[in-house]
Amino acid sequence: MVIDAASLPMASDLLRALASDSALSQTAILLVGPKVETSAFAGPAKGRVSFVEDLDALAEAAETAVRGPAAIHVGPEAGSLFPLPGNEAQRLLALERSGLVETPPEDAFDRLTWLAAQTLGMPISLITLLTPTRQWFKSRHGLDMADTPRSWAFCNHTILQQRCMVSEDLSADPRFSDNPAVVDAPHFRFYAGCPIVDPDGFTLGSLCVIDTQPRSLNDTEQAILTNLASLVSDEIKLRVTDGRLKRAMDALDRKPRWGGRTST
Repeated sequence: MVIDAASLPMASDLLRALASDSALSQTAILLVGPKVETSAFAGPAKGRVSFVEDLDALAEAAETAVRGPAAIHVGPEAGSLFPLPGNEAQRLLALERSGLVETPPEDAFDRLTWLAAQTLGMPISLITLLTPTRQWFKSRHGLDMADTPRSWAFCNHTILQQRCMVSEDLSADPRFSDNPAVVDAPHFRFYAGCPIVDPDGFTLGSLCVIDTQPRSLNDTEQAILTNLASLVSDEIKLRVTDGRLKRAMDALDRKPRWGGRTST
């Protein structure tokens, strides 16, 4: 969120409202102009406000705020990399707008991971959301951990395409053979994942199935996983659209209503 620092006295109420919005709890706030002291930074906004001297520096500051300092160089060893889509900055904003990260389990999603595991005969099924530094599981079946470092995510490759990605033997796949989850416990060996998207078409993560033994999926099984991923996307779209509608209605309720009495 970018605000003109010169108009800060008039924008302080807006700043406080944005900072207290739970859907924007991870949003950085950039103020363009000379640094000033303001009580508006107290409470939820504290630590999230940065000053940008001029518009020329705004683009770089915005990208840094979105990606975060460890968005690319993360993982168990210094200098490790994971692939990023060309629209990663916009994708991360879309993920934040969805409000899904760190939300409690929901039956609608848990039923789909259960169905994927049962239908395809897999011990593990996950709905993953890729943040700048983490792979967080909105739903998980057959796995205790709630998240992993982003650099561990096989789904980093899945979100680069519009179809399912399959690795029949992770230990023999040069992209994943040195992955900590492959080399060490839980010793994953098979992965198949399909992208899941928001209403605007941004890929937030994937629906994936995992096994500890090498295996394959036939065309019918891949079609099953693709269709289940589409159902996950539909659930996400419903929640995002519902959230937008609620915020729009709240904004209308807060809008001053002007008018005078009519006489007869």
